[in-house]
Amino acid sequence: MHSMNQRELFYQHIAQTSTAPMALEIEKASGCVLTDKNKKKYLDLIGGISVANIGHRHPKVIAAIKKQLNAYLHIMVYGEFIETPQVQFAQLLTQHLPQTLNSVYFTNSGAEATEGAMKLAKRVTGRTEIIAFNKSYHGSTQGALSVMGDEYWRNAFRPLLPDVLHLEYNSFTVLENITERTACVIAETVQAEAGIIVPSKEWMMALRKKCTQVGALLILDEIQTGFGRTGKLWGFEHFEIVPDIVLLGKALGGGLPMGAFIADKKLMDQLAENPLLGHITTFGGHPVCCAAGMAAFNVLQEEKLMEEITKKEKLFLSLLNHPKIKVVRSFGLWLAIEFESFEINKKVIDACIENGLVTDWFLFSSNCLRISPPLIISEKEIISACKKIMKILKRRS
Repeated sequence: MHSMNQRELFYQHIAQTSTAPMALEIEKASGCVLTDKNKKKYLDLIGGISVANIGHRHPKVIAAIKKQLNAYLHIMVYGEFIETPQVQFAQLLTQHLPQTLNSVYFTNSGAEATEGAMKLAKRVTGRTEIIAFNKSYHGSTQGALSVMGDEYWRNAFRPLLPDVLHLEYNSFTVLENITERTACVIAETVQAEAGIIVPSKEWMMALRKKCTQVGALLILDEIQTGFGRTGKLWGFEHFEIVPDIVLLGKALGGGLPMGAFIADKKLMDQLAENPLLGHITTFGGHPVCCAAGMAAFNVLQEEKLMEEITKKEKLFLSLLNHPKIKVVRSFGLWLAIEFESFEINKKVIDACIENGLVTDWFLFSSNCLRISPPLIISEKEIISACKKIMKILKRRS
């Protein structure tokens, strides 16, 4: 029997999430560049879906991981032992957040952060109704799936959480549906998988005001917007509001798996009683992930990566110009290039990959091409990427 190659083994033993995975066999990643087994190089325009904000394998992140490896890995279930990387990272995060966001619950992923936040909201308010928005994405576990804003993905897995109401994002008229029955409203600060939909500042402020009026908690999902993607550390800073709970993930672990929900200590402490251990996790806040995340957060600050975001965004916008492009929506280093159809978009994406550019489409907006590169991407790399995209579009006109 002939020995199977990696591709065959991938299809045979790795649970498949779609019938057409990218199936790139990457052997090395550094900065904004991925290298496959044939030594072909790709410019990474999606950064593992907003994970590699400071680039792949930053030396300071690698050094922090190695240092923590020499101390300890997992030692005890979350919240029982005082683990220095956890404590230091939580302190660092809260120092850069509004003062009411001062208590951190580390999880293994963004979806788990969503789950914990929903439980916290129910526990604190004693209410059951959860309000979410159409075309929102907060993870794929069953609670997070319940608030996902698309029936196509929800329907196959019903029954899901009861008492969930989906409203239209960025619509003033729907705000009257938030009442004294509402435990929480969960929203992406900027809708990612809908194709970079930025709400109006007035709407965000009205949403915050309505939640305050009726005593509902406002949960803002910053899993993709966080860590400088929008040009500010947190997306909500653009709207001059503060959520009751913020959700983090993606870039939080500096390339290692990590999520968090952050709230006021007065709220968070309620998970510790009635019942005791109201929310528990074995690996949440893993010391190595915390060490990596803290190093990445420090790099983001030290290298002043956010200062260049608007300039880089404008460069992308100035170069992405073609009759086939219907519109380009952007918010910082985060762009959605909209085409007439998924078919056109897919052909462009396939040609991009062929030409050494890694990109993909959006979950609820399959006719849009995603650009969310590491924030360290150079102007030279942006120009090169846009030239390739334009060349592909000309060839396919």
